[in-house]
Formats: sequence, structure tokens, C-alpha cells
Amino acid sequence: MTAAVSGSTTARRRAQRRSVLAALWPMVASLVVFVIVWQLVVFVSGFPPYILPGPLSVGQRFVRAWLDGTMWPNVSATLVEVLLGFALGASVALVAGIALARSRLAERLLSPYLVAAQATPVLALAPLIALWFGTDLPSKLVICTLIVFFPVAVATMVGIRSVDPRLLEMARSFRASSWQTITRVEVPAALPAILGGMRVGVTLSVIGAIVGEWAGADRGLGVLINVARGSLFDIPLMFAALLQLAIIGVVLYLVMLLIERRLVGER
Repeated sequence: MTAAVSGSTTARRRAQRRSVLAALWPMVASLVVFVIVWQLVVFVSGFPPYILPGPLSVGQRFVRAWLDGTMWPNVSATLVEVLLGFALGASVALVAGIALARSRLAERLLSPYLVAAQATPVLALAPLIALWFGTDLPSKLVICTLIVFFPVAVATMVGIRSVDPRLLEMARSFRASSWQTITRVEVPAALPAILGGMRVGVTLSVIGAIVGEWAGADRGLGVLINVARGSLFDIPLMFAALLQLAIIGVVLYLVMLLIERRLVGER
């Protein structure tokens, strides 16, 4: 009996490893192709390193920036802005999306303002927000909230409105309160759409943090990009900071994808 259980566990672990490898190899292959194409472009174009550095020099500068302590203070500042901004923006958007889905009056009153706010570039608003809220963390949170809000709110609204009417009828037949209907029927049923919006929102929060840092900050990857491009004229460092931003965005997206698969299963 013990041997059978042990064999079953081993087989399950092997299947999980094969599944992980099957999911990872396309990413690794695409990364290798990207690096090769990048190196070919550098070789064929003949651009000097201060215009387009090669992947090897960027990789070396990336490692050196971590070893000499240049990268971590800026990464930590940007990560705090991204995570707090996303949490705040997604929370506000979730509440607003539910309200918009359940009230046609709220949709008619608020939708024009939401669309107008989305159509206004955050980059244009960032200097004003920095002027109103200062150049510290609050202004970054406001910018991240603005940029995360729309996709999560719309995804929530669409998801709530797509709930099977039979589920709502069942909730009414059990005399469920409005709060119980929202928390136990509508939100769980709309979870795939909501989490899809959050996947978009978490990557946009990285953009919001960088825009906020460009408007005014003393630390962060946005600041490091500006310093590397400007006063230092260290283009490999600028590319290394961009690489770090891409890594943060990909990791956060994958984390949201894992959360989605854990909560709603494989689709």
C-alpha cells in the first residue's frame, strides 16, 4: 500500500515537472530568439554602443548594477509603488465595477467621466498630480490608481453583467440579501473576467509607477533610466533598467496568472 502511494506521488510529481517544462520551453526559446535577433541587429546596423549596446554588454551592466548596489534601492522603490498602487486601484475599480453593473443610473452618470479620464494621457496629468500631491509616494499611488482603474472596472462590470441569470434567480429563491448575492454569486461567477482585467491592470501599474517617477522622484527605475540617459550617459545601464522593468512586469503577470488558475482552474 505504501509503495503504491509512493509510486503515485512520484508519477504525479513527474507529470507536474513535465507540465512546467512544457509551459516554460516556449518562453525560453522566444527569449533566445530575441537575444539572437538583437545581436544581429547590433552587428548589421553597426550602431556604436552608446546608441544600441549589445545584449552581452547590457547583461554585464545588469549584473554589475546589482553587485554595486545601484539597482536594488531603485527596484525596491518602484516595487512598493507598483504593488500599493495596483492594490489601491484594483480595490477601487472592483467596487466601482460592481456599482456600474448593478445600477444603470450609475453607469449613465459615471461612464462619460470614466471614458474621459481614460482618454486623457496619464503622462499629461502626471505633472499636475505631482504638483497637487507632492513627489513622494502619494502621487505615485494616484497615478497607478488612475491607470489601473479603467481596465479592472470595465472587466468587473462586464463580468457581473455576464452572470447566468439562473444563478441570480436561485439566489432570490433562497432570499439572499443584496450583499450575499454580490459576494456569493456574482463576484465568484465573474471572477474569470475580473482576474483577466487585473492581469492587464498589474502590468499597467508598472507604467504608472514609471510615469510618476518621471514627474518627480529621487528613487526608482524611472529615475535610474533618466539619470543613466542624462548625466551619466550610461546607455547599457539604461537598457539594464529597462530589462529590470520588463522582468518585474512579466513576473507580476505570471503571479496573477497563477492566482487566476488557482481560483478559477484551467480554462
